[in-house]
This record gives sequence, C-alpha cells and structure tokens, in this order.
Amino acid sequence: MRLQKIKKYLEESKMEYIYTEVEDCGSLDFDYRGVPYHIWEFHDDEWGVETNVRNGGQTEDITGDDYEEQVIAIIKDWK
Repeated sequence: MRLQKIKKYLEESKMEYIYTEVEDCGSLDFDYRGVPYHIWEFHDDEWGVETNVRNGGQTEDITGDDYEEQVIAIIKDWK
C-alpha cells in the first residue's frame, strides 16, 4: 500500500477516494466541492506524484522525500 499519509488525511477529513496501485505506485482520485482531483505516484529517478491539487485544471509534479506532506499541506489550505 502506497500514499499512506495522504489516504489517512483524506479519511480523517471524511473525504471519499478511490485508490489503485499499479507497478508499486499508488493512485488516488477524489472530488472536493464538485472538482475532481488526482494524485498519481511515480518513480523515475526519484519518488514523487503528478497531481492537480494546487490547481484543479493543471497538473504538476511534486517530488522529494516529503512529497506526501507537501500534498497534504496544499489540501489543508483549501479549508
């Protein structure tokens, strides 16, 4: 199971999501206030995610050892 920290945050926030895993990389899809969001994990030279949580209409890569914490910080700013 991947993306444990993000899944835990979504569960604590009562946000429903769909989780899948392919080739040891996690993927989360969920809606917030009618906007669909995704978090797709990848591993090239380093681990990271492609996501649209900062801007629902545009994806970006977030990398580094703390990529899950970075994503959670962005989602926390929504409220």
